[in-house]
Amino acid sequence: MHRIVSKTRLSPNVTRLDVEARRIAEIRQPGQFVIIRRAPKAERIPLTIADTNPVAGTISLVIQSVGKSTQDLVAMEVGQAIQDISGPLGMPTELIESGRALCIGGGVGTAVVHPIAQGLHQREVPVISVIGGRSKEWVIFEEELRRLGEVVVCTDDGSYGRKGFVTDAAKDILTAGGITIVYAVGPVPMMRAVTNLTRSFGVHTVVSLNPIMVDGTGMCGGCRVDVGGETKFACVDGPEFDGHKVNFDLLADRLSTYRTHEQSSLDRHDHNCRIGLGK
Repeated sequence: MHRIVSKTRLSPNVTRLDVEARRIAEIRQPGQFVIIRRAPKAERIPLTIADTNPVAGTISLVIQSVGKSTQDLVAMEVGQAIQDISGPLGMPTELIESGRALCIGGGVGTAVVHPIAQGLHQREVPVISVIGGRSKEWVIFEEELRRLGEVVVCTDDGSYGRKGFVTDAAKDILTAGGITIVYAVGPVPMMRAVTNLTRSFGVHTVVSLNPIMVDGTGMCGGCRVDVGGETKFACVDGPEFDGHKVNFDLLADRLSTYRTHEQSSLDRHDHNCRIGLGK
């Protein structure tokens, strides 16, 4: 059992939970993730380890509440415990040792970019982060990233920072030159747009993929993706890949496979809560 020691609302539908997981906190590396199971019969959910505190023995999980399982998870309170946390899983980020890095985060993807920026900062690699959200209230991890380097904030409506998409700011930075590598994490359309942009500049780009995942060990095959014409499993070969080789069309198609089932489950959950049957 993994006790929740703190809970923070980061944006209207994104929550941070700091939970006890000492062994994971001690060995986790940037880019790795865990699979959690809230209770014995609950769904397994893959989540990036957004931060760690090895001294306290805690890891930080950032959850976007979009369906029944994530709603149940963020409804938990401090003092309650998550049944299972498996990890760290996946391949660590390949961090450069010199040069200058551009980290781009869209929405909840900014939490995934954070440990990458941490790792680069520890190697004394200069980092500039471009992060975005629909409006100011949707921007997350700005303060944490500012401790690691320069940050450019973009909002769709211009309510905070620079008005426009993260690709607009990234284009200006790439045009100025000096960027060795780009790390981009966010919705599929955003990562696709970033890779199209960086391809024209000839800058190596790493993306973190979020396909449907069940066991996290390569057994189920649900997280398969097409990278450079080869089938890869995001859980064991990734989750990070060369963005210029990713088949984003196939990724987007796979992500929509169970959308109808997910919505049906959420509708039943909401109906039961309204009539007092609980979860």
